[in-house]
Formats: sequence, C-alpha cells, structure tokens
Amino acid sequence: MPDVLTDLIAAAAIHRRSIRKYESRPVDDALIRRLLELAGRAPSAWNLQPWHFVVVRDPEVKARLHGKACRQPQVESAPAIIVLYSDMADSLARLDDLIHPEVVGDARVKTRTGIEAYFAKLTPAEREAWGRSQAYIALGYLLLLAEAHGVATSPMLGFNPSEVKALLSLPDHVEVPALIALGYGDEPGAEPHREKIDSLIRWS
Repeated sequence: MPDVLTDLIAAAAIHRRSIRKYESRPVDDALIRRLLELAGRAPSAWNLQPWHFVVVRDPEVKARLHGKACRQPQVESAPAIIVLYSDMADSLARLDDLIHPEVVGDARVKTRTGIEAYFAKLTPAEREAWGRSQAYIALGYLLLLAEAHGVATSPMLGFNPSEVKALLSLPDHVEVPALIALGYGDEPGAEPHREKIDSLIRWS
C-alpha cells in the first residue's frame, strides 16, 4: 500500500498542468466536496486551519468574477471556481473547537494562552497575513488531490481581492490567497519547465 500511495502522489505531482480551457461538463458536487474535505487535512500551525472555500458555479457570478480576475479565460471556461480565503479572526474566535480534544487540563490552558499571547503581539493585518501563509498549504494539497482524482486545475493570483470579497460578501478583513479553476481539461497544458533540483538544494 505505501508503494501505491507513493506512486500516486508522485504521478500527480509530475503530470499536473495548469489548464485554461475546460470541457463544459460539470464536476459532481460530491467530488468537489470530497476534494475540499481532503484539502482540509493539510497541516497548519497550532491546528488553526484558517482556510475557507467558496465554490462558484453560477454562470452569472462567474461572469462577474471574470471581470475582477483580469479576464482570465479559465474563470469562465471552468465549470467551477474555488475562491480560497483565510479568516484568522474566525479561527481565533473558535480556539476551543480547534485545539485537539486530547489536549486537556493544564496543557489545554497553556496551549490556548500561548496562542492568544502570540497573536496579541500582531496587528490584525499581520494576523491575517499569517493565516494567508497557512492557506497556501491547503492550496497545494487541493491541486495534487484534484489531479489524483482526474480533475484539472489552474491556480490564479491575478485578481482584485477587494472586488472579489465584495462580490461574494466576504468580510473585509479576510485574505484571498488564490482563485482555483476546477474542471475537466480541454487541452493538454504546457509542459512544465522546472529548475534542476541540485540548484535549489544546499546541504549543511
């Protein structure tokens, strides 16, 4: 089983492409839900899990989102757009739900106190930037999981965050790290060009 799992993960990483043209057929709601559920298994510091997802499928909403995302063609082409956002205010308000239930007694009090003390030193903007960094972990999980399930993706950074938040009635304080086009690809995608690993590693 470990060899099969390793091969599946490696294949997803090697064969994944950013796809900008999609078939019109929808991705089943249950599959999208499953992908997001699994993406939520991503690790996060203190288990704060600040990520949230908005699944945009309505053609009219996608058309409006298209104009706020540099008119990237995949926003209209893909049957679903996942709007990934992080909300640290929400996570910090729900610490009792997020701290592991096996952490009890004095250890639980110490954990909660430590988290609150750390974030009390940060400005609201710094707290949300921290949450954004954690949400990128979930993004990486989602891209690999989608590929492993035969679903193509394209993560996008070109958009107006304020306008996206206003369109989807998201709180002003949240961060939007990425939009992700999701669907069945109608093109092979460009062959990846990556640096040699030896140029990226330093052993010490």
